[in-house]
Amino acid sequence: MAKGNEALTESYFYILLCLKKSPLHGYGIMQETLRLSGGRLKIGSGTMYGATGNMIKKGWIKEIEAPSDGFERKRMYELTEEGERVLDDEVIRLRELVKSADEVYSQK
Repeated sequence: MAKGNEALTESYFYILLCLKKSPLHGYGIMQETLRLSGGRLKIGSGTMYGATGNMIKKGWIKEIEAPSDGFERKRMYELTEEGERVLDDEVIRLRELVKSADEVYSQK
């Protein structure tokens, strides 16, 4: 689980989840989050860049060199080993929550 046994925010969870398969730029993460959440969670640019800055400081993601389109440099992010561990721990925690809920709901 995240350091201090605290749950990840939904935005943090989706950002890490989006980077699980491959590096992405900020806009790509925002679009993939929207897709993965079925349109339920929209990460704005302010949240995105604040969250990525914090996760870089925590060592969960890192900024990598991105191909230039000739006009502007896009920030590209990659999951670190620590970030992958944090994501894996959070997925385990969420599965345990759902298992507990399933147990209670099946007793009704």
